[in-house]
Amino acid sequence: MSNNPRITSKEFQTYAGAAHNAIVTLSQAVANSSLDPEPQQLVKIRASQINGCAFCTQLHLNEARHMGMTAPKLDLVAVWREGGIFSDREKAALAWTELLTRLSEHHVSDEDYAAVSAHFSPDELAWLSAAVAVINTWNRIAAPFQYAPPIPRHTIQPAHEPAQV
Repeated sequence: MSNNPRITSKEFQTYAGAAHNAIVTLSQAVANSSLDPEPQQLVKIRASQINGCAFCTQLHLNEARHMGMTAPKLDLVAVWREGGIFSDREKAALAWTELLTRLSEHHVSDEDYAAVSAHFSPDELAWLSAAVAVINTWNRIAAPFQYAPPIPRHTIQPAHEPAQV
């Protein structure tokens, strides 16, 4: 264990308040956008898994459960290609998420753009890209500072009846 403890979420807010507030504002803009809430959660979960951010992965799994997203779908986000339960639109969102999250590894091709554009309007695609950008920003803060994941103390009940897979 390091002799230099990492800063907490609260300390980050204190030290970099303007940055924190700007990221929160962007997060709220995405949440209030024309992009459906379920693809937003899938994007947040998948990018957080890729980036190894335990805090954000757990936070967005908690939110998805509260929204009523089904356990099998949430359990299979990491292996969505083989899961067999994701819609073509969800697969397009997850593929786009992986491409943008791993941008340093490759160029986003015209074929990649065409594939996601077949399932999202230009407006939705702009917001989908913003959703990927904002979760990657949060991951790059929460993961290196190792924020403790918000593990629920009890089973999270959906706010409404979950959709069937």
